[in-house]
This record gives sequence, structure tokens and C-alpha cells, in this order.
Amino acid sequence: MMIEVLKSKLHCVTVTEANLNYMGSITIDEDLMDAAGMIAGEKVQIVNNNNGERFETYIIKGERGSGCICLNGAAARKVQVGDVCIIISYAWMDFEEAKVFRPRVVFPENNRLPDNR
Repeated sequence: MMIEVLKSKLHCVTVTEANLNYMGSITIDEDLMDAAGMIAGEKVQIVNNNNGERFETYIIKGERGSGCICLNGAAARKVQVGDVCIIISYAWMDFEEAKVFRPRVVFPENNRLPDNR
């Protein structure tokens, strides 16, 4: 049996930009992507702590070290700059594998990785 489980999470990042005139997605600082084990094109769920919105989109690689969290296209209507969001990715895996799998959960500080990573 296959089940879908939490693969990785960027917890409490701040939206730095909302670009309605771009073709969909979320742009994420490449350092944050690497820390969470996320890749360009990966489907993610966005949870907006400010307004309760929950929606899905895919990742575009942002400039490394920029702290960029930019919602693009229609997703830009679901956030405002300064909103705090959680970015979640999931993976399908075998039930037995899922029992021992440990997701990557990253707690950025001001959209940057802590020095002690």
C-alpha cells in the first residue's frame, strides 16, 4: 500500500512579493529549497497563517540567498506581502517506508537559514 506523507516543510516564511502578472507558481530562495529538500517544479501546498488560505502550486527556483518568497499569477491573490506562510511538500511512499521516514522541517529566520544549520 502507498500513502502520502509529509516530505518537507518551510515553516513560517514571510511573503516578500506577490506578482499577479506572472504565469503561476511560487518563487522560493534556492537556499531554502535545498535546506528543505525541495526542487523546481515540485508541487507544494501553501498555508497562509494570516488569512487561512490553503492552496497548491509548483516551485520556481529563486535567487540563492535572497530570502525570496514570491507568489505568482492567481496565487498572488491569496496573499499579501508580509503574510506568514507554511510551504509543505508531500511524497508517496510504501506504508512500511513511511513508518521510518523523517521529513525535513526548516525554521527560517527572516527567510534565511540560521547560521547553525
